[in-house]
Amino acid sequence: MIRSMTGYGKSILSIDGREYQVEIKSVNHRYLDISIKMPKMLSCFEENIKKQVSEKLKRGKIDIFITFENSSQNGKNVSINKELAKLYISQLKELAVEENISSNIEVVDISKFPDVLSIKTDEEDEKVKEELKQVTNEAINKIIEMKNIEGDRILQDLLNRIEKIQDKVGEISNKSTGLIGEYVVKLEKRIKEILKTEEVDKSRLAQEVVIYADKCSIEEEITRLKSHIYQFKNLISANGNEAVGKKLDFIIQEMNRETNTIGSKANNLEITNGVIDIKTQLEDVREQIQNIE
Repeated sequence: MIRSMTGYGKSILSIDGREYQVEIKSVNHRYLDISIKMPKMLSCFEENIKKQVSEKLKRGKIDIFITFENSSQNGKNVSINKELAKLYISQLKELAVEENISSNIEVVDISKFPDVLSIKTDEEDEKVKEELKQVTNEAINKIIEMKNIEGDRILQDLLNRIEKIQDKVGEISNKSTGLIGEYVVKLEKRIKEILKTEEVDKSRLAQEVVIYADKCSIEEEITRLKSHIYQFKNLISANGNEAVGKKLDFIIQEMNRETNTIGSKANNLEITNGVIDIKTQLEDVREQIQNIE
């Protein structure tokens, strides 16, 4: 089964006053590139999430957006920066003396200053860790479902195009088998016209035919093309979650190379037209492959 590299998955989990929302977006990319935007209080779980995603998504530019609201006391700690609070108090008292004003400082007032109080999520809280893992996994499954649906559409298109290529290769193969015979007839006729004689040096004619046959033979290219088509079909039809996009791209490159060689060797208009048709289909196939994981 092939997957599209583009997809979207979203999951929300609310439990005991904690609400998680995970969105995953994926677009085409040569490699696997994971980017996560998440609250600072959950940043300790970033590597765990990357590992979790990379186990199921093998290729693409993956953007993950996580929001988290915690109205419960679980996993939450209030921290007082006492040293900073003391520094605020010291500076305020000093200012009061210099300006001859009251230095009546309440602790509540100090708590309102920047960075004195902070609420942190306990990095060791297993509940938060497991719940985040659960909601992330649901989002991954949803994006995979979407990627599989799009992958099925791509699969049908690829099968249709590769069948057309296979038919053209068969036509070219059939046409190439008669090229030598046609060349012998044309060459012999041309020699007779030039020399104005019915007598033709058969040994010389045979030499020319051998040279021509060596130059225009496309049997090896046809054989390799058929082999590549077979491999291509097996890859896109195989079951499993293996990322096949790069392999398919390599096979298409090889098919294009063999097709170019056939075009350069073939001294026949029908074969040349067939080569153009194959290259047109190959270009469309290659564009589609860029969307495959």
